Amino acid sequence: MPVSPEYKEFLQELFETLGPIKTKSMFGVDGVFITLPDGDLMFGLIASETLYLKVDDTNRADFEAENKRPFVFESKNGKQDVKSYYELPDALYDEPDAFTDWARKSFDVALRGRKSKNKRKKER
Repeated sequence: MPVSPEYKEFLQELFETLGPIKTKSMFGVDGVFITLPDGDLMFGLIASETLYLKVDDTNRADFEAENKRPFVFESKNGKQDVKSYYELPDALYDEPDAFTDWARKSFDVALRGRKSKNKRKKER
């Protein structure tokens, strides 16, 4: 299901303190990206008008404490969890400062992931 222009505009406003974001359709969802000098960095995704943010061991417990689960999609082999993206707690949509903190942590997760990928490429 495509993401509505209204929801994308709403997210633009939410992410305003981090900087401009853009979304790109991919595999039935929209990726949420921020542009950096060395290219775009995906740190979130949107599925069915629901925002999921990037997680790792540094912030996963925050999402789990709010009873949020990973993004799930239907594949040929049944339901699949994408454990690196968790649904944003509903309360954060109304708390801009808290939202920014959670979004910044997810951005940092994505940035660390990019750095480790680049490091592995250089080691080859």
